[in-house]
Amino acid sequence: MTVYAALADLQSRYPSELTLLAADEATGLRDDARITLALADASLEIRAILQARYSPADLASLDAGSLELLRVYCMDIALYRISLSFARSNEAIRERYDASIRRLEAIAAGKGALTFTGGGGAGGADMGSVGQNEVVLVAPERMLSRERLGRI
Repeated sequence: MTVYAALADLQSRYPSELTLLAADEATGLRDDARITLALADASLEIRAILQARYSPADLASLDAGSLELLRVYCMDIALYRISLSFARSNEAIRERYDASIRRLEAIAAGKGALTFTGGGGAGGADMGSVGQNEVVLVAPERMLSRERLGRI
């Protein structure tokens, strides 16, 4: 299972928020285990939304740009989950969560797109030089042709 963001990503991007939001109730120390679980849950939520459009194979072959985008969304979703887990939610975190979910749903609805390594695209077909909004049909060889009909 791919996790789109790691604890180190959250530490580098949101160091003070992470320390404030994820302090254990009893000890006051940051609870890294709960943070890691929130990141895994956020990645699972992202995959659940994107599988409306992309197969698991497509999601496994995302390029660096798409992975970076999903990392940002994963961190926002995870921070929201962490804040709920520790009962420390605020409006700014909720807004970032809502915005990330809306953007992911828009991508799943076809109003945006992710890019892949090796030229593959949604559905696993090799897209080659086909544009993003062009239709690609993959079909078996024709069964009936003029040459074959002439032989009958």
